[in-house]
Amino acid sequence: MGKVHGSLARAGKVKSQTPKVAKQEKKKPKTGRAKKRQVYNRRFVNVTTQVGGKRKMNPAPTAGP
Repeated sequence: MGKVHGSLARAGKVKSQTPKVAKQEKKKPKTGRAKKRQVYNRRFVNVTTQVGGKRKMNPAPTAGP
C-alpha cells in the first residue's frame, strides 16, 4: 500500500476554514454560433496593435522591468 502525505485527520482543513461566499447572479454565457462570433470579434475585428506588433495567441511571459 502507498504512503499518504500527512495524516488523513487533517483532510479538508482549509476548505472548512474558508468563509462561505454566496454565489453571485450573472448572465448566462453565449453558446454555439454566438460564442464563436464573440471570439472572432475579440481576436480579429477590434484588435488593438501593441508595442511588439502582432497580437499572439498564447504568448510566453516576457521579462519586463
